[in-house]
Amino acid sequence: MSTATAATDGRLTAGTWKIDRVHSHVGFAVKHMVVSTFRGRFEDYDGALAVDEHGNPRLEGWVSVDSIAVADENLAAHLTSPDFFDSERYPRVRFTSSAVRVGDGGVLEVEGELEIKGRARPVIARGSVSGPHVDIAGNDKLGVELEATVDRREFGLEWNAPLPQGGFALDNDVRLDVSLELVREA
Repeated sequence: MSTATAATDGRLTAGTWKIDRVHSHVGFAVKHMVVSTFRGRFEDYDGALAVDEHGNPRLEGWVSVDSIAVADENLAAHLTSPDFFDSERYPRVRFTSSAVRVGDGGVLEVEGELEIKGRARPVIARGSVSGPHVDIAGNDKLGVELEATVDRREFGLEWNAPLPQGGFALDNDVRLDVSLELVREA
């Protein structure tokens, strides 16, 4: 794997690629009550992929914890409480890459540091990159799909409840799903 190739033309060219929030998604999934997968998302987030003049990419981003979107407002309030994200003390989740590798066919691996509740831990996300392509308005666009699994307890998200017949309300492993459409800044 090389450090800075892309699927279409073999190069990520120098510049800054900002997240197009209308066409992107930042979410999570966790096994719930042993039988199903619960999903949520964040609606306020930002970030960028910066590629220096040597072709070295760096991906950074954040989400506002208070923008968590789930189907029940009481659950949203619980998720922003000290039992989970504690948004009053820790209003943002942050990610900064330390290595971005793109292989043949756009296979993508991003290593970096994820910070939740003031606790920073290393994480590796895998997925794909596509582009660059020019959209109908003449903008250069890249697509990035990433997935990582983290143990929520490592970030202080420890709330759980035992179930009457065994097991727990929530699994400890949480899948992070990020789908980004990035536009090159002029």
